[in-house]
Amino acid sequence: MVQPTGIHHIAIMTGDMKRQIEFFSDVLGAPLVAIFDMHGVPGGIHAFLKLDGGCYFSLVQLPETAETPITLGLTHAGTGAGNSAPGTMQHLAFYVGDEDRLIAMRDRIRAKGVNVIGPLNHGMCKSIYFAGPEQMTLEVACPGMPVTADRWVDPSVLAKVGISADEAKAYANPDSYDGAGGTVRQPAYDPAKPHMAYPDDRYKMMLSVPDEALAAMADHSDPPVPA
Repeated sequence: MVQPTGIHHIAIMTGDMKRQIEFFSDVLGAPLVAIFDMHGVPGGIHAFLKLDGGCYFSLVQLPETAETPITLGLTHAGTGAGNSAPGTMQHLAFYVGDEDRLIAMRDRIRAKGVNVIGPLNHGMCKSIYFAGPEQMTLEVACPGMPVTADRWVDPSVLAKVGISADEAKAYANPDSYDGAGGTVRQPAYDPAKPHMAYPDDRYKMMLSVPDEALAAMADHSDPPVPA
C-alpha cells in the first residue's frame, strides 16, 4: 500500500540561521550536513541537520524573516499546552528508541545549560520538554505501550470534534492504493481543495505545465560544492 513511511524533514523558519544550527548541533547532537542557497527562492538559505534514523531537521531563512514578529498564541504556542494559529506547528517531538536514551538526551541537554522538564509518562510515550531558540517548543519522546485504536481512540473525544463512529472506522482503515505508474495527471483546479500560497497566476501556470517539463525547469540536483 502506498503511504508515507516516515518524515524526511521538518522545515522551520529562522531569523538567525547560525544560532539555530549551533543549538541543534551542540545541544541535540545533530550534525550539519547541508547548507546552500535555497532552490528557486532568491535570498533564501536552506540548511539540513541529520537525525539518527535517516530523517532531517531543516531550517529556512529568508531576508525578511528576522523582522517578522513572533507572537505567542498566534505564530508560536510557547508551551505544549499553548495556542497558536491553525496550520502552525504547536510543538515538535523528536524520537528516541527507549527510556535509557530519553534520559541520556535529558542529560545531554541539561549539560549544555538548557532546562528540561520530564520525563512525563503519557502511556503511549514518555516525553521530555524544553525550548529551542526563537520560542520553539521542543520534545523528545520514546515509545510507551502499543498504540491501538481500541485503547486510544476515545469515543467521547470523537464526538467533541464531530466524527461519527462510521467516519472513525474509515479513518482507521484508509483505502488501499498501490499507485498507477505515474499515469494520474494533474486534476483541474478546485478552489475547495487545499492550495499552496503562490501568486495565483504563477501557481496556475505550474499546475498547467506537464510534470516532466516542470521537473526539468526546476532541476537543482547538483550539490553546491563541486566534487
